[in-house]
Amino acid sequence: MKRIAIVGAGPAGLTAAEVLSQLNYQVQVFEQKPSAARKFLMAGKTGLNISHAEELSQFIARYDQADWLAPWVKQWDAKWIQNWMQELGIDSYIGSSGRIFPTEMKAAPLLRAWLKRLSQAGVEFFYRHQVKSLNGQALTLHDLKHDCVREEEFDAIVLACGAVSWSALGSDGAWQAWLAPSDLNPFQASNAGVEYSWSKFMQPVFGQPLKRVQAWVEQGDKATGDIVITHYGLESGLIYKQGRALRQMQQQHRQMCLSLDLMPELSLEELSQKLKPNKKQSLSNVWRKAGLDAAKANLVRELVAKDLWQDHLKLAQAIKHLRIPLQGFRPIEEAISCAGGVRREVLNPQLAFRNQPYLFACGEMLDWDAPTGGYLLTACFATGRAAGHGVHEFLSSITASH
Repeated sequence: MKRIAIVGAGPAGLTAAEVLSQLNYQVQVFEQKPSAARKFLMAGKTGLNISHAEELSQFIARYDQADWLAPWVKQWDAKWIQNWMQELGIDSYIGSSGRIFPTEMKAAPLLRAWLKRLSQAGVEFFYRHQVKSLNGQALTLHDLKHDCVREEEFDAIVLACGAVSWSALGSDGAWQAWLAPSDLNPFQASNAGVEYSWSKFMQPVFGQPLKRVQAWVEQGDKATGDIVITHYGLESGLIYKQGRALRQMQQQHRQMCLSLDLMPELSLEELSQKLKPNKKQSLSNVWRKAGLDAAKANLVRELVAKDLWQDHLKLAQAIKHLRIPLQGFRPIEEAISCAGGVRREVLNPQLAFRNQPYLFACGEMLDWDAPTGGYLLTACFATGRAAGHGVHEFLSSITASH
């Protein structure tokens, strides 16, 4: 029986194992942590957003490598994921924003049922096993529990090692040393907060949201939502949506700049009328009545020149087009996900390395990116399954040629 090694027991590795466990192979999963899918579990603590129910063409357009991922995401889409969960005895529901969650919200029951099914199908798990190096079809394995090193050969190897964020949960990026530098695009923080050095006057509103604002970058699309003011800058799903455009500015060595409309529900004329100074009222009162709560008012005081505060028309223009020059992204270690990774050019359509047809890669270690909202997990599932099918195709072709 042919032996397959899967390196990494996250969602991508487990889906690859699932595909191969239904065929006649010996499937062995190596994970350096003491248990599987730690980042998946952490993401699912507050509610596991596993996919998104929006229309498929819109869904696929969320990825930066949409044409590359499209065939797999179409095949194993949100509907497929919901049916798969159902088979594992986990009901799901679609939230008001279109995001899909398990009814119980948590990831743990789903993971338990999934691991049980994989074990019953004959998949073997080797926890606390660290891959030290990759030499052709052999892995050098360090058994951390017994502190011994051994080398094992496999007919095919699937790398599902994650990217480089949340390294304490397993994705430490050590695998980059096993590949040629030319196989990789450098990792960058994605779905991460952005940094701005606030003055001390902003401290009272740290942790408070800017409610119902519009955000955009240069001539890009405007998106509406909330943004949280933090001690280091700004953070929220709305910020993550602008990440790709901000990252492009950074790559072009230009000043990263975010534009905000703090009052999108009012026209410029309506807002300027509401901001007209009133002798009987303090400026703070005028602003409050115009709809600027403490978080928004502090942000205006921080970023808009004081000589404009009394000029209601210029102030309204500034509030509806507030430009925030940013210093950068939060460290990659804190990012929800990463852009960069194994370049699509070095892989064939089955996700095998063109120069090593027995070696496959899937999940977050590939160079693709998406916002939060279930897109990240969906692509990990889809590329994991694609790699599993790729392995079967490769091993079947060898058998046939012999």
